[in-house]
Amino acid sequence: MPLSEHEQRLLEQMERALYAEDPKFASSLRGRDPRSNFRRRIALAVLGFILGVVALMAGLVTKLVPVSVLGFVVMLAAALFAVTSYRQLTAAGKLGVVDNTGTVRRPQQAQAAPRKARDHRGLMEKFEERWNKRRDENGR
Repeated sequence: MPLSEHEQRLLEQMERALYAEDPKFASSLRGRDPRSNFRRRIALAVLGFILGVVALMAGLVTKLVPVSVLGFVVMLAAALFAVTSYRQLTAAGKLGVVDNTGTVRRPQQAQAAPRKARDHRGLMEKFEERWNKRRDENGR
């Protein structure tokens, strides 16, 4: 459930006050930019995938089936690691990113979501009104 505009403003004010009062503590609590973490995780996943391919090929050349199976498992694990890293990045992108001043920058889509929900509620109310009006007209 998204926060209301008032709650978001209060939260941002509290974040700014915390950052102004104790910048060292606030920076230790502040999250890192998920994109830098994502790049490191993708590099590790690519390295793991390459090692898996090497192990798979080495097992095939030496005719050692367990080494080939292990290489395939490493490749599969690396691919899974990359996909989960990407999902975490996209989830973090929807929530917002903390900038250097300690404020949360929210993407445009996240800011527009509450307005969209209000529009949807208004549309449903209009449909109900029309339905009740038709029912009353037909019942008379």
